[in-house]
Amino acid sequence: MSRSDPLTEFVHAGLAAGRAPQDLQAALARAGWSGREIAEGLDAWLPPGDGLPPVPRPRPHVSARDAVIYGLLFLTLGAICWHIGALGFAIIDALWPEPGDFYAPPRASMRWSVAVLIAAVPLFLWLNARVTRATGDDPGRRRSLVRRWFAAVTLLLAALALMSDLVAVVYAVLNGDLTARFAAKAVLIAVLGGVVFAWWRDELDAG
Repeated sequence: MSRSDPLTEFVHAGLAAGRAPQDLQAALARAGWSGREIAEGLDAWLPPGDGLPPVPRPRPHVSARDAVIYGLLFLTLGAICWHIGALGFAIIDALWPEPGDFYAPPRASMRWSVAVLIAAVPLFLWLNARVTRATGDDPGRRRSLVRRWFAAVTLLLAALALMSDLVAVVYAVLNGDLTARFAAKAVLIAVLGGVVFAWWRDELDAG
């Protein structure tokens, strides 16, 4: 919600005039504003006290710098998960061969996944350490809308991966196709999705 919108301006003017938040809430409800909108508008200002005017509360912000940093974090995390999964699948295929296999996992694709991981993991850890240090020095950085949106997309993709993994396992059980190799791959996907979900789970409530 923008601080310059009519609701926020009304709340500021009402509080500055000495009206109680309950009176403003009732007036806004009569005007047709929803409960969520009213709560957000009232929460944007600390009621006046000790001779001070209404004090604005901290609000989420957007910056190009955050878009670059969190975009890189998102992309490197995605590359890490994808290539850990690809490398893990190739290793599982080699450890649990099945009668229908006519060729061994291509070594070139495994080497490519290793190369990506060697480059992406240090970059991700460095970026994450930088973000952790910056938000520790300035907690206001945790209110970045870019941070929250990337966290939301990451959590959505992790949840979809976990749900798809569960559906695939249930289908394999019902169809009688649950093999050791399939189960190992399902566990790998579940671990990757669970780690990503645990990593970002607190981000949506940050700030």
